[in-house]
Amino acid sequence: MLALKPALQRAGISQAHLARELNLSAALVAQLLNHEKWPTSPDKTTLKGRITEVLADHDIAVDAALFEPAPAVDAAAAKNLLTLEVHDMLLRKQTLSPQAKKHFGLFRDPFQDDLNDAEDVFSSPSIRYVREYLWTTAKLGGFMAVVGESGAGKSTLRKDLEDRINREDAPIILIQPYVLGMEDNDIKGKTLKSAAIADAIIRTVAPNEKPFSSMEAKSRQLHRILKDSRRAGFAHCLVIEEAHALSVPTLKHLKRFLELEDGFKKLLSIVLIGQTELKTKLNERSPEVREVVQRCELVELDPLDAHVDEYLRFKLRRVGSDLDAVFDKDAMDGIRARLIFAKASKTNRETISLMYPLMVNNLVTAALNQAAQLGFAKVSGDLIREA
Repeated sequence: MLALKPALQRAGISQAHLARELNLSAALVAQLLNHEKWPTSPDKTTLKGRITEVLADHDIAVDAALFEPAPAVDAAAAKNLLTLEVHDMLLRKQTLSPQAKKHFGLFRDPFQDDLNDAEDVFSSPSIRYVREYLWTTAKLGGFMAVVGESGAGKSTLRKDLEDRINREDAPIILIQPYVLGMEDNDIKGKTLKSAAIADAIIRTVAPNEKPFSSMEAKSRQLHRILKDSRRAGFAHCLVIEEAHALSVPTLKHLKRFLELEDGFKKLLSIVLIGQTELKTKLNERSPEVREVVQRCELVELDPLDAHVDEYLRFKLRRVGSDLDAVFDKDAMDGIRARLIFAKASKTNRETISLMYPLMVNNLVTAALNQAAQLGFAKVSGDLIREA
């Protein structure tokens, strides 16, 4: 660790602030302060001059000792000093720099959202299970909720379902109400009402018909349209994204849509896709939604914990590269160390994993950018721990 680091701490200047002042990445500054690793660009002399200017602006006396190793400090205390910067980095969108692309021979960013077909979608055992569950529900009927953290791949699975229906020319009609501005109350935004869902179904299944105005007439119209379409050989699947923002009354009304039948045949299956707040709303202890909970199968997307190496190998192979050419063997341990942590309370201790595709993408991209700036041939576990 550079002696500069404790000097900054005493002055109340964070690593993130210094990075902004120097117009450098926080990851690069972390490597410099914590491991005394100077980047290749800007060169050491230039960077020392820029740091000196920043320190002068903050009335910090500068001498050559600041750029030398500091006396040893307690490891736990040093780790705590990085906590704020670490969590700030995990949440920030990262873009692979041109320098990193050139350094690692990547002609395009392996982690950008450029999916074109099902072959571009990574499948862990959890993802394969949810994928097939979605297909079965859309094809044969049912009521399910797919829940996952932000960046877990929920929207990708929805796109995959739509692509599979088109690819296999399956007689399934997907109904997807627009959820722009949807909130669970009318103070923050606009709630998605049952009438709007009915309109979406009518306009999708029978685009030449105009929905009636009254809810009674609209309901009869909806039932008739679904019956006619079902008898023509079509299945119907209502898919609502951002379902964590559905109001409780609308969640309750979904049971009535589910109960639309033609004899013994169900006319509509329902898929809800949302973040973990949806799981909280679909709590079996809540009397308001108990009838929905009893009929809705909740499926959670698991993190990539044991499959992160397969995921990264898949992403790199798509752009003509190889995992072993870019990452050291200990890099996967570094990713797990950054994205899996223990949370303790007075009553229990739980392990929390943030190993979802978006988080992994951002962390690894930051590490690749940093490795290129430092001139490292591969991304190591230590580098990822500081990325």
